[in-house]
Amino acid sequence: MRAKSFSLLVLVLSVAWTIPAIGADNTIHEPATTADSQASSDQPTPDPLAPFNEKAFEFNRGVDTYVTRPIAKGFAKVVPEEPRRCIDRFFTNVRVIPRFANSLFQLKFEGAGREASRFLINSTLGVAGLFDPAENWFHIKPSNEDFGLTLGHYGVAQGPYLMIPLLGPSTIRDAVGRVADGFMDPTAYFLAWWQVMAIDAGTRAASAITYESLNLQLFSDVDLYSVDLYGAVQDAYLQRRAQQLKQ
Repeated sequence: MRAKSFSLLVLVLSVAWTIPAIGADNTIHEPATTADSQASSDQPTPDPLAPFNEKAFEFNRGVDTYVTRPIAKGFAKVVPEEPRRCIDRFFTNVRVIPRFANSLFQLKFEGAGREASRFLINSTLGVAGLFDPAENWFHIKPSNEDFGLTLGHYGVAQGPYLMIPLLGPSTIRDAVGRVADGFMDPTAYFLAWWQVMAIDAGTRAASAITYESLNLQLFSDVDLYSVDLYGAVQDAYLQRRAQQLKQ
């Protein structure tokens, strides 16, 4: 029974990274316009893993269509919007360590300070992160750093584009970065590996469902209006990561 429950949790991880690419600023990037597509064609993105990526992408779409989205729609009907936003903020708050550590790794001390301040304020005044007084009252924004950006900061090439089953768009560099960020979770050093995976799967699943429940129309619009959805997700992800790296 536990194995079946864990498998279901893993299945719903895909939404946070699948259709479409979700920015670290919690916005959904719309598919590229015709002008954007033309600009992309002038500088084509190597995609040597395309045969695998396309199959993984279709698998992720299926998971979103038949698992995540129906759950998110049901969640949206049962739970009012504000409590769902509280849940979304809670998950953002508890994932502070990778953002804080990667700000330090990149010598962005101001960003590390913001993350420490946000966590302290939101964990107390914000009731364990359910609210965001750090931004709403004190205008302290998150740093949104991760180890993939840290590697890029020090000149490590991004490598080929990679669509990860259940987890969505990435690159070889970002995939390595995700593993490194996982080791920054303090629970990894106190629990068995399968317990850590189960907890991570559960929190990511709940976060993904909550996020999609708050953006149901945008997810539907991307499906409806994008002709080349695979290419749109790839372009949006790579452009967003390039932009983040410049910040």
